[in-house]
Amino acid sequence: MSSDVDVIIVGGGINALSAAALLGKRGRKALVLEREDEIGGCMKSAELAPGFIYDPLATTFVLFLVGPVHAALKDDLERHGLAFSHTAHPTAVLRPDGSAAVLTMDREANRAMFDSLAEGDGEVFATAADRVGADADLIFALLGQGLWTRATALLLAKQAWRRGARAFAAFLGEALEPARGWLESGFASETSRALLAPWPLHVGLGPDSAYSGMMTKVIAFSLEVAGAPIATGGAATVSHAFRGLIEEQGGLIRTGADVARIDVDDGRVRGVTLADGEAIRSRDVIASVTPTQLYGRLLERPSPASRKAAEAFRYGKGNFQLHYALDAPPTWRAENLGNVALIHLTPGVDGVSKAANEAERGLLPDRPTICVGQPTALDPSRAPPGKAVLWVQMPEAPRRILGDARGEIPAPEDGAWT
Repeated sequence: MSSDVDVIIVGGGINALSAAALLGKRGRKALVLEREDEIGGCMKSAELAPGFIYDPLATTFVLFLVGPVHAALKDDLERHGLAFSHTAHPTAVLRPDGSAAVLTMDREANRAMFDSLAEGDGEVFATAADRVGADADLIFALLGQGLWTRATALLLAKQAWRRGARAFAAFLGEALEPARGWLESGFASETSRALLAPWPLHVGLGPDSAYSGMMTKVIAFSLEVAGAPIATGGAATVSHAFRGLIEEQGGLIRTGADVARIDVDDGRVRGVTLADGEAIRSRDVIASVTPTQLYGRLLERPSPASRKAAEAFRYGKGNFQLHYALDAPPTWRAENLGNVALIHLTPGVDGVSKAANEAERGLLPDRPTICVGQPTALDPSRAPPGKAVLWVQMPEAPRRILGDARGEIPAPEDGAWT
């Protein structure tokens, strides 16, 4: 069939929906094709039990709120029902010895909290957060746009000219520093370090990974500025708001539409063909899919270099979650944790590093970092009055399990772990 759409977008996750909405604001009609029965990708909501709403996958939207897409679409999405629930206490850490620390959205309170753990730690945190704020135009632009683009080249050239070559090279070098280097050289208190060390896990890094130091600073800055917001009523409300906006602009969304291939003729994109044989034509196709899907399935004749790169692509760690419907909000042994959005249970930097390394080697970690989320502390509508929803996440799960680091679970007789 022929199509009157300007752009076809394959996939229905947050990046695809953002692209469709932004194109719509520029007067371009987008068609979103999602093979699942609902759009949203990882943005889903469901009932644990009657009246208990939980997010099976993504739940916290802090980096979305401080990013350019939300800035461009905030009013439109709110008009279509999107709202976020907040708490003034976005994150905390609880260590095995009972010591705890809570990060707030108040700079002076955070400075005092860190200094109570070790004199001078407050200044280390404040300096890092202020530097992220001063460099926000560069940092968030690099995170939010294509690396090999004219816009990025111009941005880097302007920054090098403004800062000077040496200062700009120093910034890039510091950006590659692992989180461990910054945490151990800057903070005197192990509890201060433990409060921040788990956060690189939430962007797929470990505390010893290159660039994890910069991402830890960016997330700490974002938590202080924007908190750890969740979508009021469930993560699926984000998808619903995007759908309303895209369709209002004349865009189309089709679910259950499995794209079998992107049609290319003489080096030019012609559209896509669905698994049922339906052909949809457009000169522009955006594939919001994994590299293995794009180069291993959707493109029949990718370039040799692209195919080789896709074959060498490595996925990151897995993720494990448990969700609970509780008769009452949890009671914590440490003080002031009842209204915190995300609490990490970890001994500290070494604990996170050890667990992340074990997971990357295919082992169930001996002592994983445990992230506890309390959605009803932010959004009471997630549960009936007086009750609560709780989720427990272990972000250091191996993608393919090869063994148990603690050695308590015997290996299967056939050697095939599940």
